Amino acid sequence: MAKFWLFCRRWGPLVLGAVLFTFAVAALRSELRHYGWQKVWRSLQEIPPAQVRWALLLTVLNYAALTGYDALACRFIGQKLAYWKIALVSFASYAISNSIGLALLSGSAVRYRLYRRWGFSNGQIGAVIAFCNASFWLGLLAVGGVMFLIEPLQVPKFLRLPFESVHPVGVIFTALTLGYLLLNLFTPRTLFFRRWSLPQVPFALSLAQILTTALDWSLAAGILYLLLPPHSPALLSYPGFFGIYLLAQIAGVVSNVPGGLGVFETVILFSLSPSLPSAGILGALLAYRALYFWLPLVGAGLTLGIYEGIVSRNSAPER
Repeated sequence: MAKFWLFCRRWGPLVLGAVLFTFAVAALRSELRHYGWQKVWRSLQEIPPAQVRWALLLTVLNYAALTGYDALACRFIGQKLAYWKIALVSFASYAISNSIGLALLSGSAVRYRLYRRWGFSNGQIGAVIAFCNASFWLGLLAVGGVMFLIEPLQVPKFLRLPFESVHPVGVIFTALTLGYLLLNLFTPRTLFFRRWSLPQVPFALSLAQILTTALDWSLAAGILYLLLPPHSPALLSYPGFFGIYLLAQIAGVVSNVPGGLGVFETVILFSLSPSLPSAGILGALLAYRALYFWLPLVGAGLTLGIYEGIVSRNSAPER
């Protein structure tokens, strides 16, 4: 039995990711075969320029909000750092990890290189990385829990989950979030569970983690909402779409596919297609990928290249 659980722990996520990705690719292929790339491309071109500009503005604001993760992490470990450095490491790490995936490898590598150069110890860098990842999951649990309780969406059938509505997920997410907050409120020291440790985070900082992530997810969802085909708020309100967006993001994260590519799109498509034209949804998803993933990835590469060039040219150590 021990060997079985070890096998599940090691290979379970990969198997689940492969299954979800296979179903997603098959579903998207079926939709594209029905509508054709030409119609999707036409719907992409029909997105009003004003909506694209607003979506681009929200993208800038979203990546600015992401700096809150590293700022809170530096505060947690008691290390002061200039905001431009926090903004640089946050933008570069999130722009790369959002597109490439494997955040613990891609984003963490960027953080390690830059924070090490700025005088952080290995232990402090590890604490920052752990804090940022914990903040991501905490915020996702908090925001997802509230939205899934308010908007108990139907789970797309291709996900093959043992429940039809996300309401049970909302209950679990909310309970976990409240448990985390209560632990930090009433437990003044680090908790240890076998080989794992859960450091005590000040209650105010815990709330700041949730607020930062709520702002992050709200802005990210707003980007795609602006790019969708024209619709009336009565047909698809932003709160209703927000729940769908969170479900798609969770499915993408669970799949372990870089950037949730394919899985995220399929959940969005199957959740919205009864109300909106599928070709228009696919066009909006392509625009969203370009604005939120590919454009920041190019920007992060250029920014890191310029910074590394400046550092190599100025051999004097930074202060």
